[in-house]
Amino acid sequence: MSGDELVLKYRVAERVLHWIHAFAFVTLLITGIFLFFPPAGFLAQDSWSRVAHRLAAIIFVAAPVIILFLTWRASWKAIFEALDWSLYDLGWVLAFPRYYFLSDEAAMPPQDRFNTGQKAWYLMVLMFSPLFVITGGLMWFGKDVLPTWVFQWSIYIHDIVFMVTICMFLVHVYLSVLHPLMRREGGSFRQMVDGKMTVPYAKGHHGKWFERVYGSQKAPTK
Repeated sequence: MSGDELVLKYRVAERVLHWIHAFAFVTLLITGIFLFFPPAGFLAQDSWSRVAHRLAAIIFVAAPVIILFLTWRASWKAIFEALDWSLYDLGWVLAFPRYYFLSDEAAMPPQDRFNTGQKAWYLMVLMFSPLFVITGGLMWFGKDVLPTWVFQWSIYIHDIVFMVTICMFLVHVYLSVLHPLMRREGGSFRQMVDGKMTVPYAKGHHGKWFERVYGSQKAPTK
């Protein structure tokens, strides 16, 4: 395979889910800031942001459920990949400073289809999404029903998860799109547009996965 050829990393269902989830998440993020910070309250006049927040929450929950139903085997495979941690991940952690701060690609050990940073992000999504859904649901439907202390704890937990997620989201965007190593050959952003990456990029950033799946054979590009 030549350096000009492309290999497929993300199939259509994965890309569709990513962008729907991203749209819903950013909407939740923006409207959540209006609700979270009192100085921004004037931007939420007439409760439009509350309505948008709840509609985005429905999309945030419904999209993965629908994709999971339509692509059952592929979705569970991706989940298990995100939960599969090994010594390769320790190597990624140790190489992280040289790789991302010094752009030293040779420092990074071969990575699978998801590198350790991506798996950490997916793991956080898997862990925090239920907390968002449960606490958000309690605040949405239980305001006049739940004991005061339950409602207040729902707010605290929702806000804490919200703040942690904002930090992780900013790191995710920077390392996936803005970092110099990711801007080469389109990086992660291109992969989420057409699902493809060049052979050199695949070998350099996901060598373990590339050798296991493609080896020396022609890789599919659709």
